[in-house]
Amino acid sequence: MSCRSKMVVFLCCTLHILLGLGARDAAAFPLVVQSGDTLAGIAQRIYGRVENERVLAAANGLDRTGGSAIVPGMRLEVPALAYRRTTRGDTWPELATRLLGGAERAAVLAFANDSQPWRLPIDNAEILIPYNLRFVAEEGDSLLTASERFFGNKKRAWMIAQYNGLKDVTLEPGQVLLVPLTELALTEAGKDAARAALEGWSGAGGERRAEQAAAGVALPLLLGQVRGGRYVEAVAQGVALLEGSELTTPQRASVLRQLLEAYAALGARGRATEACRQWQQAAPQARLDPRELSPKLLAACSAKP
Repeated sequence: MSCRSKMVVFLCCTLHILLGLGARDAAAFPLVVQSGDTLAGIAQRIYGRVENERVLAAANGLDRTGGSAIVPGMRLEVPALAYRRTTRGDTWPELATRLLGGAERAAVLAFANDSQPWRLPIDNAEILIPYNLRFVAEEGDSLLTASERFFGNKKRAWMIAQYNGLKDVTLEPGQVLLVPLTELALTEAGKDAARAALEGWSGAGGERRAEQAAAGVALPLLLGQVRGGRYVEAVAQGVALLEGSELTTPQRASVLRQLLEAYAALGARGRATEACRQWQQAAPQARLDPRELSPKLLAACSAKP
């Protein structure tokens, strides 16, 4: 390939990436450098990870070799993660197009949320959206060195390649890449900094995600209580999960199904009927199959509220 052809390809790829930058709302927030601050110190304070000094340097166009120092009064962009709640019918390719700039980024988005790109996202789940870090390659950079710099190892170079639609591991000086970062959780000091910087900021997100993960641990315990005949304890735990957690739709359906059985066993027919109604709303595909539900449960489900 001639030098001219290489330059055309390079410019097209760069334009494609730059256009993708606006595909999602930035999750970054501004921070004004104070006397005595260093990038390493800010990274430790905001993220609890001094290694994220490299993230701050790249996000702000600072020379990673130390050519540009930060000074008091300088305004830095501090990358942070974004979150959103899924809705029924979402797919990873559609979400990746809308949030990250391209369907080819579906694998990264799905993997970041403990799923697979060919599976449907869980309904009403809070998902993590990677931060698109803009990285400009320098002489000697490659996908391997970029992966090691931002992920801590070279094995994730494939992710950067797929994310940017690249096949060649080598990079041209000045070539622009987007690096999807997922390990940007804020410390309490980081949350305070974001709250002070952004008017109306109510939290960096992730709280629902943590609650849903905790509910995933609690659900087998709830099932064990019902199967063990500990219906009073099951009702208490089930009600607490429904009232105190932002559950995914399948989690909510699972809790209601166990409450149906617990209420019916305790003779609380009206509550069992209501639990069945809400269960069927959360899981429209659920069937009142006599091979799976006892006559008492079927009676509760067929009764009018």
